[in-house]
Amino acid sequence: MCYGKELREAIGSPRTTPLIGIYDMYSASIAARHYNGFFVSGFGFAASHYGLPDIGFIAWPDMLAFVERLRLAFPAHHLLVDIDDGYVDPEVACHVVQRLERTGASGVILEDQQRPRRCGHADGKLILPLEEYLAKLDLVLSSRRDLVVVARTDATEEPEILRRAAALAETNADVILVDGVRSVEWIRRIRKVVGDKPLLFNQIAGGKSPRLSLSELSDLGVDVAIYSTPCLFAAHGAIDGALIDLKMADGRLPDTQETGAVGVRGATELLERNLSRHHGHDRRPASV
Repeated sequence: MCYGKELREAIGSPRTTPLIGIYDMYSASIAARHYNGFFVSGFGFAASHYGLPDIGFIAWPDMLAFVERLRLAFPAHHLLVDIDDGYVDPEVACHVVQRLERTGASGVILEDQQRPRRCGHADGKLILPLEEYLAKLDLVLSSRRDLVVVARTDATEEPEILRRAAALAETNADVILVDGVRSVEWIRRIRKVVGDKPLLFNQIAGGKSPRLSLSELSDLGVDVAIYSTPCLFAAHGAIDGALIDLKMADGRLPDTQETGAVGVRGATELLERNLSRHHGHDRRPASV
């Protein structure tokens, strides 16, 4: 399948395309019932795979193995993968991009941060000189075949945001992302300087950017929206609440028939849909 082509077509649709951040196979299994596009979030992967913050711990073979498992279970979903700074070295970035494309990724996001890196909505970010990042981006673009490449800047100073957004729009990158945008007005400014190039907006609960609906983003000219952590943060709250309830009940589990809570049967039925032998029967993606 031409996964890059399919994602490119979705991004080119009139309405903002949502990609939902997932952090493991179980969260992806639930998200697949509601959306047909995933964002493989670095924040979520670092948290779930290592139990660490998103500050540069991810090893690319671990990410590659995760994407491979995702593609096997979800053959019809868009998979946009966060590869941070390309794992520092430009040659490594090219190697990872080629491996991810062969594995079935739809696209990647390459940022202009330098180490030590930070979450895009955190303080203290450091960025590479623009020329150094553009050279790395150019190598990555020349190494892909059909894969969608999102060029991301983490600049925080207003003049530098616009300078970098304009420079990225002049490259062969498919989509532009300015992370940590702080206002609707700045979305409009960025939209203007990138011209006709597709624009991506990153939403994360508690982050620096405004909370906007897909309709509002469409009106602002945003082509694709990634939701980095809704599954991770929902799981955080739900697990904490379930364990508090278990304590309060002196260790007695809830009656799933009375409460409608998920039990072993429901969880097994969800996971059975991911078996490759079922792909020809019930593998239609969600409509959103």
